Order: sequence, then structure tokens, then C-alpha cells
Amino acid sequence: MEYEEVRLTTSDNPFNPFSDWDKWYEFDLIHGYNTCARLASICNISDSLSDEENQKIINEAILQLEKIGCISKNGEFVEYIEVRA
Repeated sequence: MEYEEVRLTTSDNPFNPFSDWDKWYEFDLIHGYNTCARLASICNISDSLSDEENQKIINEAILQLEKIGCISKNGEFVEYIEVRA
């Protein structure tokens, strides 16, 4: 089974993490979401795994974060959503 590449973003981020990475990342950090760091903290990917296996792990971690959302620097709850390539 092939896994589609999925990226995670917040519902308020107007930038696409595939096509406008720098602006997406800046918005994410400015608002205190730290999505990449949060995702990395729950992913256990490895060079010894295939790209497909690593993508499956990432996709599962994305689903976990979607369930819990995040809190902005202003203390507001913000939903995570998936973006597909």
C-alpha cells in the first residue's frame, strides 16, 4: 500500500506547507504552534525504515495531533487540519 504525503497545518494558517513553506513555517512559529517540533516529538521515524513506513508513522502522528489540536500564544484553541500534496 502506498501512503500519500500529508502535512499538518492549523485552521488559521493561510499558507500551504507544500507550496509556500517559508511563509507557512513563519506563521506557525509566530503564533506559537511549533507544529514541526510537536510532530517530531511523537514520530519515531528512522533511516532504517522505508519511505513508505516512515510516511505511515508520520500520517499516524498527524492523526493524533488532529484529535487534540493546539493552543495559540493567546490561549485560544486552534484545530489542526491535513493538507495533501
